[in-house]
Amino acid sequence: MFIQPVYNILLLSDVTYYFKKDFFAGRADELKPGTQILFTLLRTDTEENGLQAEDFYPIGLSARVESVSDEDVIQIRTIDRVEIISPVIEDGEVRAAFAVRPSVGDLSEKEQQKIFADVRTSLLRFVQNYQWGIWARGFILQRKSIYDLVSSLSEYLNLSVDEKYAILAEDSVRARYALIEKAVNEFMEVAKVSAEAQEAQQDGQEQLYREAALKKQIDYLQKELDDMHPENISDVRKFEKKIAESGMNKEARREAEKVLNRMRQEGKESHEYGLLYDYLDFVTSLSWKAPEFSPIDLARAENILDEDHYGLKKVKERIIQQLAVMALNKKQYGSILLFVGAPGTGKTSIGQSIARALGREYVRISLGGIRDEAEIRGHRRTYIGAMPGRIMEAMKRSGS
Repeated sequence: MFIQPVYNILLLSDVTYYFKKDFFAGRADELKPGTQILFTLLRTDTEENGLQAEDFYPIGLSARVESVSDEDVIQIRTIDRVEIISPVIEDGEVRAAFAVRPSVGDLSEKEQQKIFADVRTSLLRFVQNYQWGIWARGFILQRKSIYDLVSSLSEYLNLSVDEKYAILAEDSVRARYALIEKAVNEFMEVAKVSAEAQEAQQDGQEQLYREAALKKQIDYLQKELDDMHPENISDVRKFEKKIAESGMNKEARREAEKVLNRMRQEGKESHEYGLLYDYLDFVTSLSWKAPEFSPIDLARAENILDEDHYGLKKVKERIIQQLAVMALNKKQYGSILLFVGAPGTGKTSIGQSIARALGREYVRISLGGIRDEAEIRGHRRTYIGAMPGRIMEAMKRSGS
């Protein structure tokens, strides 16, 4: 098996690719018709003798050499997506096992053909507006599948390394087609805006269209810079990523994106920028993903209560009783137990024991000295110096 690391190339299954011999860095003589190839995709542009196991993406592609021409062009046909297993670098050469990774067939052949036809039609309609459209039309019509089409256009699509890999790695055929449609539509939109900006120079509207085109280009370049230098990432991009990765429900995400759009429009010079930043920083630091708790073990809970406290028989019985109800009724939330007693009798520590018995984080909220309910509920964002309430602060501290 001939293993070839590749970087920043969109490879998809069941597509014919053409490579110059020098692409294979002096090993092209090993390639004959019928040679089996394993393409391993790299996260970064690293020399082969400096590769580490973590430099490889987990999904690659198997392929076969179809022909080798006298003009030093090698024709290769990709076959299956594969999962790369335990890549090892020995004496500057990559060795790895692999297993075929089947796709989820959630898109019928008829639907695939329809999407391919729609994308091709959109491209044909798009290119007819350009002088080079006649050549492009023939090029597009030669493509036999949507994978073949997007692979041929990949160098024009402004896709990052991660975005190219995401298309290959997506197990769902439906989702993979959606990613391809999105990439092609964005390419046409950016090209359209750029063309409109050029026309606007002749019509006296250069400023309006130029700003639109530049904004799209700046957004793309900013994304590339953020990926290259995450330590210098802009506040807006940082919160975009945090919101996307937070696991928020739809309602919370809609509100967070609304605040983020306002933050984007206000700019750092606005006096409200700090308020919006603090709000998003707090919201995205909360744990939105539902934690997985182990089943309640009453015997273990009873042992923990006995280990931590001597006596308090009635209190422990009441706690075990409540835990038993929670174990039987999985949908019960918001249980409250009230403990009354003099200082030092174990009220706080018994709460810690309950948390330990449930395998959950313990957070203490002290309400002593509070005179304003806003300190508990939180202030409205419109107030200067608005702060989240004690309850929300405690949820943040708990991390779950």
